[in-house]
Amino acid sequence: MQNLNRDQYTTAVEGWMTSKTDLRSLENLFPENYIFNITPEQVDWLKKSNANKEFCAEVGVIEGRLNIMLCPLDEKGNKMTVGEVPYSVFEPLEQDLKLTEIQTYTVVKNAVLSKDMRKIDNDSDMFMPVASKPIMEQDKAVDSIESWQSNGQDWFYAEYKQNGGKSIFNKFYVPFDKITKSEVEVSFVCSFGLKYSEIYQKQLPALIFISFVKNLGGSTETISNTFDYAKPCPPVCKIPDGFE
Repeated sequence: MQNLNRDQYTTAVEGWMTSKTDLRSLENLFPENYIFNITPEQVDWLKKSNANKEFCAEVGVIEGRLNIMLCPLDEKGNKMTVGEVPYSVFEPLEQDLKLTEIQTYTVVKNAVLSKDMRKIDNDSDMFMPVASKPIMEQDKAVDSIESWQSNGQDWFYAEYKQNGGKSIFNKFYVPFDKITKSEVEVSFVCSFGLKYSEIYQKQLPALIFISFVKNLGGSTETISNTFDYAKPCPPVCKIPDGFE
């Protein structure tokens, strides 16, 4: 597992703070088709270390390369002091990325008996589990990822023109249980995406986690390996900075 000590962590954070105010640096740090790989070992470390409903994925720059650092939070939402911080480097996607959603269809069969116990009618209907959801979650995730690939640099430019890049994200808050709920060994590919926020009335970046497990299955209605929940700070900055 790749780790940073406290000094390296501080240097990485400062590197991103400097880079996000320079358009040329932003262009170099965000090539197309790059992702973060989150290993099973890192997921297990989070399970043991985090004590909050969210954990922090903080953005840094090390030796000219973008990375995210996995920071556990305590019950109050403060970053916990740990000996070393696991990190993942932004790197090319080396194989096709499969987003999966398994749906279970229910077939209901009806039979009607008359008062004298003779069959007078029978039929069957298929009920779709997402009939009330015209767009599936993985479709939204794909649209978000494609939007980032097409418009990510334009988004950076717009933020830079507005305030010199100060409002560009520094970290993302990720729901802990969504990423660590699996009982089997799981790894993630983590991609940037863009999606519209009704609250902020503009496009905001997101981190989209796509999981890989040995056996994707179960008895629930819909099973997905795609989690699009990570909130960027800024603007969504509810958890305080600094370490407890």
